[in-house]
Amino acid sequence: MPAPDAIAFVRAALPPAPARVLEIGAGDGALAEVLRGAGHDVTAIDPRGAGDVLAVPLIELEAEPFDAAVAMTSLHHVEPLAESLEHLAGLLRAGGRLVVDEYDVAALDERAARWWIAKSGQHQDPAEYVAHMREHIVSVARIREALAPWFDVPEPVPGAYLYRHKIGWAHRDEEEALIATGVIPATGARFVATRR
Repeated sequence: MPAPDAIAFVRAALPPAPARVLEIGAGDGALAEVLRGAGHDVTAIDPRGAGDVLAVPLIELEAEPFDAAVAMTSLHHVEPLAESLEHLAGLLRAGGRLVVDEYDVAALDERAARWWIAKSGQHQDPAEYVAHMREHIVSVARIREALAPWFDVPEPVPGAYLYRHKIGWAHRDEEEALIATGVIPATGARFVATRR
């Protein structure tokens, strides 16, 4: 289940129910179920989908236009990125919202990695961890750049993210306090883009 604050962000950003909503990278479908419970008509996709989550990559989805789309820590995995986001633009109505909650890997540094490694019980070198993550995850800046031809893309709102990556909600307050005091950077980014 996504973190409660992430669910609240998504629900507040969506148009009023009932809206046709596409969830990109839906995983096990937990968020889609929450949104359906709120009255939305949700199509959930994930290349490894099962059950109510369609096993299809974004670039291959054929569907009637959606009022909104949600991408919760999933766009950094989408391939090919630019072509897939162009296809997404064709799936959203003009004025449709794209609700994005992402891991801003470009903000990750050794301080943040050291904190996460200690909390997760991993045994990794912080510098190697940062390099590995940056090599395998697309940055928020690249995602925003790929969206820009079809969407009005605001500046992201930074926030805590690492607590959601395998260590849990109990560490959220500590991460936020460390961010607020400048001990570690904010590695989360949220924004709502609008289809032109």
